[in-house]
Amino acid sequence: PGPVDVIDGPVIASQRIDVSYTGKESHASSFPQAGINAADALTVAQVAIGLMRQHIRPSDRIHGIVTKGGDAPNVIPAHTTARYAIRARTLAQLEDVRARVYRCFEAGALATGCSLEINESEYAYAEMRHDADIAAAFKRNGEALGRAFLESSPRMERYAGSTDMGNVSLA
Repeated sequence: PGPVDVIDGPVIASQRIDVSYTGKESHASSFPQAGINAADALTVAQVAIGLMRQHIRPSDRIHGIVTKGGDAPNVIPAHTTARYAIRARTLAQLEDVRARVYRCFEAGALATGCSLEINESEYAYAEMRHDADIAAAFKRNGEALGRAFLESSPRMERYAGSTDMGNVSLA
């Protein structure tokens, strides 16, 4: 699935994680010293991840969104949540990147005094190992139907995606 047809496009490993920080709610103007800001914990983690990006492989990816950032601007938030996806060329490389990303989230908790909970998706998506014989048969049949296929190139890695079909290809 994509804007062009490619026989053996890059499919990289991926793991989804949900992150939750818990601090202590407090009025932001009257009693800020009584709060433990869960939004600050998430901000520290996001900055750490952003700074780490210059030190990861070009094939590694880290994307995330804040799914809950607080309830009101005048209240120090006690709870924040985020969803992240971590990707790497292989499951082995994914493990390395995941450990580094976890340390970024731990830094947010340590810096603010919040507690941290990380939940991974049920399983990680593996990288794809294309079967040359099946790919050749698919290409012949596609071309017989008028489809045109681009040749793979190292440049194409930039457009890598992830799918559970990677797990199937390894099995």
